[in-house]
Amino acid sequence: MPRTSSLPASLPALASQQGGCLSRAQLREHGVDADRVASEVRAGRWCVVGPLVVRTSTGELDVAARRWTAVLSGGPGAALAGLSALEVHGLRGWERSSVHVRVARGHRLPALAGTTATSSRRTARVVRRGGLPVLAVEDAAAEAAGAARSAATAGGLLAAVVQQRLTTPARLRATVLAAGPVRHRRELLAVLDDVEGGAQALSEVRLVRLCRSAGLPAPAQQAVRRDATGRRRYLDALWELEDGRRVLLEVDGVGHVEEARWYDDLLRAAEVTRPGEVVLRLPARALRLEPERVAALLRRHLEPAGSTRTA
Repeated sequence: MPRTSSLPASLPALASQQGGCLSRAQLREHGVDADRVASEVRAGRWCVVGPLVVRTSTGELDVAARRWTAVLSGGPGAALAGLSALEVHGLRGWERSSVHVRVARGHRLPALAGTTATSSRRTARVVRRGGLPVLAVEDAAAEAAGAARSAATAGGLLAAVVQQRLTTPARLRATVLAAGPVRHRRELLAVLDDVEGGAQALSEVRLVRLCRSAGLPAPAQQAVRRDATGRRRYLDALWELEDGRRVLLEVDGVGHVEEARWYDDLLRAAEVTRPGEVVLRLPARALRLEPERVAALLRRHLEPAGSTRTA
């Protein structure tokens, strides 16, 4: 006969903190044996999630439950890693459906749908976010960047981590250097140098590099202007030239194509522009796909009138 006694009072709170998930080891520590688990599952109150984890409810797993299932199945020292950890830290725009967990070397993660596991000899700092063990921002970013297929993606990730103010270029650089032969290492360090100089988004990084390679002056980035209502606005790039001219550049990503964003951007550009200034707007993709064309366009506006230099 299955037991009908109430569950330990400590379990609901623990399960709530862990996305409704409990490991079988935790259940045993609280006096709940395999027979009681089987009884709850048969009654339709609980469900089994892999061989090591039980969920104290039924239905489709939400994000929190999937994260906790991965960590609880990963054994001692397991923690969310890579982009999964960065999403918990607050990174936006890089979400992935799969959950990435780091496990101790030699540990084999049970087969879990939508979950991948890695291990490494490199040490990494683990912190808690809502009780969930995750790699520290810098370690997670270095790991995810090193796993990226292309150097451009790896650099874009680090730029985004800094742009969204999750950490600083100095902290990321120290972590990349300490990690040793990380994939894309040269590109990552170059991006961090550019980011530290004021370029935050990857498009800004590319702009700085383009100006450097083309022999053009580097712009001031994220310069502050007040619009017609007194709100602080930030310019992507501003050149204040020796002859007194000012050239403003806005680099538009894909998000600017949305009607509401496009509408606001056009009004903002008009509000912050001062008499006599030149305002340029370029698609971010052009910095990557047609750098020579962009360099020629900038040179035409940045060089003194009457200059005979050609691109």
